[in-house]
Amino acid sequence: MTILYGISNCDTIKKAQHWLVKNEHPYTFYDYRKMGVTTELIETFLKHVSLSQLLNKRSTTYRQLSNVQKQNITKKTVTLLFIEFPALIKRPLIIHNKTYLLGFKESDYQTIFS
Repeated sequence: MTILYGISNCDTIKKAQHWLVKNEHPYTFYDYRKMGVTTELIETFLKHVSLSQLLNKRSTTYRQLSNVQKQNITKKTVTLLFIEFPALIKRPLIIHNKTYLLGFKESDYQTIFS
């Protein structure tokens, strides 16, 4: 089973979805904004990817955080930020056969789906 996590209007999500459909890999899409982000979901992600990988520092949302918020991001504090601001989670996050992969790079997708 493959799950693709992200936000539906994200261009990188659309690229990942296009690749999955084109290569005939069925998947379930989990839209953070429609389905929500939970503490349990973030804790699971952080067991498999580091906080520095999961935090989307390129996002507009991240740039809008106060300096105090940015300086105080830890595994304990980030969960509440991710719940409030799902755009802070790097995307896409795909889980395929217990492999966690962040971002979209065609060669990485070819590798995990081969």
